[in-house]
Amino acid sequence: MTFSICVHESYEGENGDTEDRFGVAVTTRLPAVGTLCPFVSENAAVATQSMVNVELGRKGVAYVDDGLAIEDALEALVNADDGRAERQLHGVDADGTFAFSGPECHGWVGEIEGENYTVAGNLLTGESVVAAVAESYERSDRGTPLAERLVDALAAGQAEGGDKRETLTVQSAALKVATTEDEANEPEYGSDLRVDASESPVRDLRETYRMATTEFAKAAERYEREES
Repeated sequence: MTFSICVHESYEGENGDTEDRFGVAVTTRLPAVGTLCPFVSENAAVATQSMVNVELGRKGVAYVDDGLAIEDALEALVNADDGRAERQLHGVDADGTFAFSGPECHGWVGEIEGENYTVAGNLLTGESVVAAVAESYERSDRGTPLAERLVDALAAGQAEGGDKRETLTVQSAALKVATTEDEANEPEYGSDLRVDASESPVRDLRETYRMATTEFAKAAERYEREES
């Protein structure tokens, strides 16, 4: 009942070291998707959907944090899950990807494993939805914050039709981003956002991101002026 994207990127941090960032973005035609589907740490990004089992996301990230590869962690969790036929699970770590769609997930259902990213969806209008999400991400400017590009990817999928249940007007969207930089202990505004109930969740998520980042910048400027 959802489509989502999980991403890993390496980049040069402020101290010149190579850092990693992970992100997840998701939207669906149900409320509060951010409480159920997206999971992220400084080592992995995972999305659990269809008939959601939140433990697949929680444990998947925890297992990768403990040193397991994403393929081993998520495959083991799927194999141990009695409800796996109705599950959809995908994710990335620094070295690989994993994507699974159970045979009883409702169509259109499918997934894409790209270079350092995965996209998956179910109950969609068609394959073009996940293809549009993937293409938007692949073409995005790495100089733009990942959170902003994840929203763009969701918007691209929604423009292709998104979730096919048009009678359900209450929708939601969420994004989470984490990095290995020291600043990850104090997440930036805009790295963990949710729109829990809206008829235009992706648009509202974009506006929430804009407001969060611009208001944070204004507050930082005021603080510097007061301290100087």
